[in-house]
Amino acid sequence: MFRDKMKRRSRSENEESEDRLSDLPDCILIYILSFLKTENAVQTCILSTRWKHLWKRIPKLLLRSSTLFCLEDEKFLTFVSKILTLRDNSAALHILDFECDTDHESELVPKILNYVRSHNTQIQQLGISITRDSDLLMPCVSSCLALTSLMLSVYHIRHVVYPETIIFPKSLNLPALTSLGLVGFTFCGDENGCAEPFSAFTKLNNLLIKDCIIKDAQILRISSKTLDSLSMSYNLFDFNKIELAAPNLCTFTFCGTLDQKIYASGFSSVKEVNNGTPDQKIYGSGFSSVKEVNIDAKMFSEFDKSPMILLCWLLDLANLESLTVTSKTLQILSLVPNLLEVKLPSLSNLKSMEIKLEPLEDHTKLLYLVKEAMLKKAAAKSRKEASKLRKAFKAGLRPPSVPDGIVDFLLQNSPSAKVNITSDY
Repeated sequence: MFRDKMKRRSRSENEESEDRLSDLPDCILIYILSFLKTENAVQTCILSTRWKHLWKRIPKLLLRSSTLFCLEDEKFLTFVSKILTLRDNSAALHILDFECDTDHESELVPKILNYVRSHNTQIQQLGISITRDSDLLMPCVSSCLALTSLMLSVYHIRHVVYPETIIFPKSLNLPALTSLGLVGFTFCGDENGCAEPFSAFTKLNNLLIKDCIIKDAQILRISSKTLDSLSMSYNLFDFNKIELAAPNLCTFTFCGTLDQKIYASGFSSVKEVNNGTPDQKIYGSGFSSVKEVNIDAKMFSEFDKSPMILLCWLLDLANLESLTVTSKTLQILSLVPNLLEVKLPSLSNLKSMEIKLEPLEDHTKLLYLVKEAMLKKAAAKSRKEASKLRKAFKAGLRPPSVPDGIVDFLLQNSPSAKVNITSDY
């Protein structure tokens, strides 16, 4: 009996010490490693001889200077260079995400782009984020015909008025592309003064344009039957209008301080809209089927048309079910004269509303305008009321984060809608 117990104990200890993970096939281990950051996957080479070379065959490379914050510029250069040298070139590379904001960018970018070119028939997802132009960038990208996702960011040292940007090719042949993000690019117009840079992408679902400009064009045309999500942020478009024809568009994000007119024949199916500074008028019956809206508006001038444009948007949201707004957006909306007397024909299907509180900074135009509007309303009641409020402001009173009466105004046709107020500060 004693011997039997010792045998069972010995067998149990052997099972506990057995490395079952290392007994898995290479393809399974490589698949597991692909979920790690590249630097963590490389570190597994010290586990045993079984793991020494596995990382070299991972089909994904994430090389971002912002995440490798513990590495100095020189060490980041060495790390990336060794990864590219030691990796097994016979192994397929499907995903590469490279970000560089170091003094050695001019040395690393050519190495990365040459490596991409050597795997151009395999790469499906490519992200490049750099701070200066490279003559190799667009020729390299155009050779990657298997791409389904492309994100290009070129953060130049920006001029106050117009940033220096890379010209985006008028016709870039990427037949499998479904997701495209561009930061810091220029779109050039044709002989008719129209820029239509995305017409070649027949399978495009997601499009992001940020910090871009238009050259030699009065019209930016975005036309796509497959486009599901469009994001436009902080662009410097100096032209008359944006023509948007996207019948299947579901999400529209817009941030900026532009004055372009947006002719949106494709807004009829939009389900979510995120807006930064809504200085644009949207033409057409586009908001009729919107289900979810997120608005983060900003205002920098007393001549800004944002309050009235916000109200116009709300009037068009006949089928809205979910509304998310910042408290600054509500402050801007409250500047519409006699707003609380307006009878909304819309928002009758609203089911939920979320208000994200934001601090109203001192010495800003919006704070000044909100105070002036409150004083004007108080003066309409009596001079005494206005004088009392003015003294309170001088003593440090701040306008309420959520203007009085505005929640009831928005819920006048949907009084049972749930209201949630959140704050990040």
